[in-house]
Amino acid sequence: MDFKSILTITTDPAGIGPQIDAAIALARREDAHLDVLCIGVDVTQTGYYYAGATAILTQEAYNQAKDDAAQAETAVRSRLAAEDIRWGVETAVAQIGALSGPVAMQARFSDIVVLPKPYGPKGSQAAEAVLEAALFEGRAPVLVLPDGYSDAGFGQRIALAWNQSDESLRAARVSLPVLKAATRVDITIIDPPTHGPERSDPGGMLSQLLVRHGVHTEVSVLAKTLPKTSEVLARHVRDINADMVVMGAYGHSRFREAILGGTTRNMLEHAEVPVLMAH
Repeated sequence: MDFKSILTITTDPAGIGPQIDAAIALARREDAHLDVLCIGVDVTQTGYYYAGATAILTQEAYNQAKDDAAQAETAVRSRLAAEDIRWGVETAVAQIGALSGPVAMQARFSDIVVLPKPYGPKGSQAAEAVLEAALFEGRAPVLVLPDGYSDAGFGQRIALAWNQSDESLRAARVSLPVLKAATRVDITIIDPPTHGPERSDPGGMLSQLLVRHGVHTEVSVLAKTLPKTSEVLARHVRDINADMVVMGAYGHSRFREAILGGTTRNMLEHAEVPVLMAH
């Protein structure tokens, strides 16, 4: 499957610049159609207000969300007007707890979703909700961009994180278009189980699968010499000068990752290169 239908979603009319630039560049590179969904987020939590104020606050919050969506749409249309790619723009308004509806509807019929990093100084609760909705309800692979990342020059040297999980296998399958185009794909395995099914040849069967698709693979088996798996992976990405990471997302529950942390969340918090994830 090629990436012929690309989706990007914004909930912040002021912060879409680098994100839309990268999505445009990727659409041009893949000769794809770019869809942009501009969502105005209604952050009202009616339970926190006295009863008489609820209706007024709800209407004001809705109006503000609608204005935000309209501002984002105007900015996106202005940015895309002069481009030579195929594109479309839609708007929606949703409460913070109901973002999964419009996001999943669009993501389900997209080959890949391009989103900004949801954690860190520029992250937000809405950005987290959009990412999770695209992965879980939309069942789409998601390309997460580091802060300020605005081009599509990634994908030449890829670190493919492999731990034999369903999530990492799905990530490898859906990322085949970029893996085939890469000059080097490093199948990165950290502290593999000594009694697992791949104990005699870690990553061997995955490498065989990818090679049959024309992917140039290498296998790196690393010891967990740092407290977190994500730290070992991030260091290896720098060591091999990788410009992209492919990995499975949320092998544990989202609640556990939100409270205790996990490889997915930690990788996204400190991402220095684009991360393509699938669940």
